[in-house]
Amino acid sequence: MRQRVDATTPACSDEIPYVTRELEPIREKVLNGRRLSREDGLVLFQAQDVLGLGSLARWYARRRHGPCVYYVVNGHINYSNYCTLACAFCSFYRRKGKDPRPGGFELSVDEVLHQADEIARSGATEIHGVGALHPEFPFRYYVDLLRAIRQRHPRVGLKFFTAVEIYHIGKVGGLSPREALLALQEAGLDTLPGGGAEILDDGVRSVICAGKETSAEWLALHRTAHQLGIRSNATMLYGHIETLAQRVDHMLRLRELQDDTGGFLAFVPLSYHPVNNVLKVEHGPGAIDELRTHAIARLMLDNFAHVKAYWVTLTIPVAQIALAYGASDFDGTVLQEKVHHMAGARSPQALSVADLQRLICEAGGEPVERDHLYRRIRRGGGALDWRVA
Repeated sequence: MRQRVDATTPACSDEIPYVTRELEPIREKVLNGRRLSREDGLVLFQAQDVLGLGSLARWYARRRHGPCVYYVVNGHINYSNYCTLACAFCSFYRRKGKDPRPGGFELSVDEVLHQADEIARSGATEIHGVGALHPEFPFRYYVDLLRAIRQRHPRVGLKFFTAVEIYHIGKVGGLSPREALLALQEAGLDTLPGGGAEILDDGVRSVICAGKETSAEWLALHRTAHQLGIRSNATMLYGHIETLAQRVDHMLRLRELQDDTGGFLAFVPLSYHPVNNVLKVEHGPGAIDELRTHAIARLMLDNFAHVKAYWVTLTIPVAQIALAYGASDFDGTVLQEKVHHMAGARSPQALSVADLQRLICEAGGEPVERDHLYRRIRRGGGALDWRVA
C-alpha cells in the first residue's frame, strides 16, 4: 500500500492555525499527521468555522508546497459534442441528426491538428482534449488524432479522453479498456483528464448521467491506466442533487484508489452550472460552499499532491480565494473551453501567462510553471524555448 505524502516536513510553513472548539479535534489530527475519517469529513461540511477550516487547509497545503502555486500553459480541444448519451446535467452534448438545438459540431483529424498547432505555437506544454461519445467515429479516428499531434509536437503533453470516452473508444474498436488504453498510449496519450467522475454514487449517477459508466467502472479504468503508467486527475461534480455525505464518500473512494496506485496527479472539484440542461436544480454551489469543498478536499485527500482551483468553473475571484483554502494549482491559460461555458460559466475563455502570474501573486502565492506531470518548466527567450527543469 502506498503511503500518503508526509505533511510534517515543510518546505515553508505558516504559524499553527487557530480554529474554534468544534474543529479542535480535527486540527489536532491534521497537525499530528493522522488521517481524517468519514465522520471528520461530515463534521467539516457542517462546521460553522469556515475561516478556521480554510486556515487549516492553507497550513496543510503550505506544509506540502510552501508558497508555490502551480500553473500550466495549455489549451483545450473539444473534437465533437455529438453523443450517444443524454446526461441530465450536461449542457455540452448534442444528438446528431436528432437534436433541435443549435451548436452541434465535429472536427476532422486535420481540424484537430490545426487547433493543436495553434496551441503549441503559444508555447503550451499541455493539450487537454475531451469530447462526447460520437455515434459514428471509428476507432482509427482517435488513434490518428493522437498520432498526428504527437508527430507534430513531440514534447507537448497530451491529456486526452475521460473514462467513459475510453470505454466508448474500446467498444468501437472491439477492444477491452486495457487494450484501448495501450493502443492510445502507443499513439501518444500521456495522461487522462479525470472528468466524468461526477459523484461516485450509482444512485446519483442514475439521475444525473444515466447510461454512463458506473462508479466502479470509473475507478477501474483509472486503476488500469495507473497500472500502465498513465497518470490522471480525479474530479468531482458537486452542488446539484448529491448529499454532503456523498461528497465525503466520493473523496474516500478516490483516496483508497490513490493508496493502491499513487497514480492521481491532482483532485479537481468542479462546480455544477445549471444553465442549458434538464437537471432540475435551481442554482449551483455558492462561493462559501466552493471554498469549503476545496478545503475539505485538501484535508481529506492526504495522498493527493494537489487540489486544483479551476478558475473556469469557480470564477477568477473565487479561485484566488481558494488558494487560501488549500488549493495549490490554478490550472492554466486554457485558450478555449466549451464544456463549462455551454453550461453557463461566466469566466473568460482564456488567461495569459501574465494574468495567471499576477492573479497568483495577488493571492499571496509564488507562481510556478509546470507541465502535465507537474514538472517545473524553465523558459528562454521565445514561446517555444522551454524545457523541463
